[in-house]
Amino acid sequence: MDEVERIERAMIAIRRRQTRRALAADEPRGQAFDVLDVVEDATDPTVSTVAGALAVDQPRASKLVAAAVTDGLLRREADQADGRRSLLVLTERGRAVLEQAHDRRRAAFDRAMTGWPDTDRTAFALLLARFVDALD
Repeated sequence: MDEVERIERAMIAIRRRQTRRALAADEPRGQAFDVLDVVEDATDPTVSTVAGALAVDQPRASKLVAAAVTDGLLRREADQADGRRSLLVLTERGRAVLEQAHDRRRAAFDRAMTGWPDTDRTAFALLLARFVDALD
């Protein structure tokens, strides 16, 4: 098996674990959590930003955002530069949910690398980030 095939198999295994939400216990269901991740990382968090990041159409993104607002995870604020637009803002509850998720994920990753020397952890972090950046 060559390196590219090994990477493909590893990525499939990661996707399956994420599909089963093995890394997402107690997180909001379905794509609601994905919406929070997008809003947290976005410099211009709008429904359009969510649609683009999740590769869904505008009506689907609107429904996902509405569900997150209803659940008290996000709120809409008028864009001061353009009153026709609404920016999405994490609520205190939304930030807490994300922080708990970050803690759980980091703990899972840390466990997976138990026994790895620091040099391997550093190299893996750099190479994985480089790989993900190249996929865009």
